[in-house]
Amino acid sequence: MYRSMEECLMDLEKRGHLIRIREEVDPHLEMASIHLRVYEAGGPALLFERVKGSKFRAVSNLFGTIERSKFIFRNTWDVTQRIIALRNNPLSALKHPLQSVGTGLAALTALPMKGMSSRPVAAQEIAISDLPLIKHWPMDGGAFVTLPQVYTEDPDKPGIMNSNLGMYRVQLSGNSYEQDREVGVHYQIHRGIGIHQTKATKRGEPLKVSIFVGGPPSHTLAAVMPLPEGLSELTVAGMLGGRRFRYSYEDGFCISHDADFVITGEIYPEDTKPEGPFGDHLGYYSLVHPFPVMKVRKVYAREHAIWPFTVVGRPPQEDTAFGELIHELTGDAIKQEIPGVKEVHAVDAAGVHPLLFAIGSERYTPYQQVKQPAELLTLANRILGTGQLSLAKYLFITAEDRQPLDTHEIEQFLMYILERIDLKRDIHFQTNTTIDTLDYSGTGLNTGSKVVFAAYGDVKRKLCREVPELLKNIRGLDNPRLVFPGVVAVEAGTFESYEQAAGQMKEISDAIREQGTIESCPMLVVCDDSFFLSESLSNFLWVTFTRSNPSHDIYGVNSYVEHKHWSCDNVIIDARSKPHQAPPLLHDPEVEKRVDELFARNGSLSSIRL
Repeated sequence: MYRSMEECLMDLEKRGHLIRIREEVDPHLEMASIHLRVYEAGGPALLFERVKGSKFRAVSNLFGTIERSKFIFRNTWDVTQRIIALRNNPLSALKHPLQSVGTGLAALTALPMKGMSSRPVAAQEIAISDLPLIKHWPMDGGAFVTLPQVYTEDPDKPGIMNSNLGMYRVQLSGNSYEQDREVGVHYQIHRGIGIHQTKATKRGEPLKVSIFVGGPPSHTLAAVMPLPEGLSELTVAGMLGGRRFRYSYEDGFCISHDADFVITGEIYPEDTKPEGPFGDHLGYYSLVHPFPVMKVRKVYAREHAIWPFTVVGRPPQEDTAFGELIHELTGDAIKQEIPGVKEVHAVDAAGVHPLLFAIGSERYTPYQQVKQPAELLTLANRILGTGQLSLAKYLFITAEDRQPLDTHEIEQFLMYILERIDLKRDIHFQTNTTIDTLDYSGTGLNTGSKVVFAAYGDVKRKLCREVPELLKNIRGLDNPRLVFPGVVAVEAGTFESYEQAAGQMKEISDAIREQGTIESCPMLVVCDDSFFLSESLSNFLWVTFTRSNPSHDIYGVNSYVEHKHWSCDNVIIDARSKPHQAPPLLHDPEVEKRVDELFARNGSLSSIRL
């Protein structure tokens, strides 16, 4: 149980989980480059002791592996898991009363503690420009906070138990922000802070915001927990930390006593400024858009404060560990929320929100001999209407029949669906709807479409295990490559416009129809580089589902619409890069050369094998 970030880091160093970087490192691209290399190598947490332009140290890769994350929470993990399970299934307390006594005592740490005299974080008042201003990717609009705990309260029901603690990125410099006086707060749809700002705006008041950075690691993890509206994330911070969240108020702003830094300020109604670009977790830049601007009141730092940061980019990255930790902590919560759903997997390699796999139940008509999706369609609508799951674009859903299924066995799960799906019946679209803010494959910010692939029943086709001969002779299709059984990647030139693409796809469809059928190949993916896409499963998932908008980019061989339902013989997904999409993240070669020195023989990171 750590009282501060520094206590945690000293413990990690003793156990060989942390390396100190003693050389001066530039926060402009160099720190991010180092982090990315060490994360990819499965390396330790990194303590940057000399950050150019700042007196404060910085730490990254704290949650870089599941093993290290579980080590940090080794004394509180199991009991926190049991408490959350009790909330999901209260009857278990009656079945295991002795065990529940222990969780009840531990749950006392969930209650925040107000009004203590000691406030380490208020040791010094500083300016935004004193912080480590870390720029992560070459085209980023400025320096960003990537592990903030953004705290707001419900204006209609103020108080810490009606608060929201969220991880929304904060732009500290660049664009048109007044240095030291303004910062940008980027939050997406379906976020608790949005509800609070809406209420404040209706009251004609600014929303008071406190941004906590650092403190015990439990506070950082709590900020990304997907809790029901009205349940404070600070309860999880206390339970995981084994120590009650300590706070007080100053000028109406909540101050976390245990944070390393606190930034306070106000967001005024309809006050926005351009925010971004920013290299984000889909592997592309999120572009410049107007987002709320926060007028900075005060910035505090504790003595010897340490600035935690991470780098986001094409997954997997450090934030991948957050998803795994949350899934393990919340356990069967989705089963409680949506009866009939056995498992939902937001696929990290596809950027989390673009792609969901789900296992449901099929109990509506057990008396019928012909098996087809029925209850699965009801469950699909529930999934796509639930919290952040509603941001998904693609949902593949099935039910177990004669064999157990695991959505994390990605290739096998998709093959199971492709073997059974009726392409004339089992594809269902939703158009002109909401998608993830960071996904630029749609028709505008937050706007795009969704598709459900629902399959159930007996095997309908045997999947091809090599490229069908027919596809090798289609004019306009180049370099066909098998991705895995049933899925083939092909090239078809550069995407120019949707009108041009529609014409191309019709020509391809007509050519396939004229030469015969390819029943064994239910899915074709048109891409810019079929060798890259087929090289690995992660490449397939990333390219296919981050670069396509279902309503605009799904075509079909022999496709037709009957009574507003779309059908086809083979699905074609156009996953080529489109002119309106955001550019992918690329490294700066000059920065990479400079960073090489730290990994050389006498550098602080020479022990890490890349």
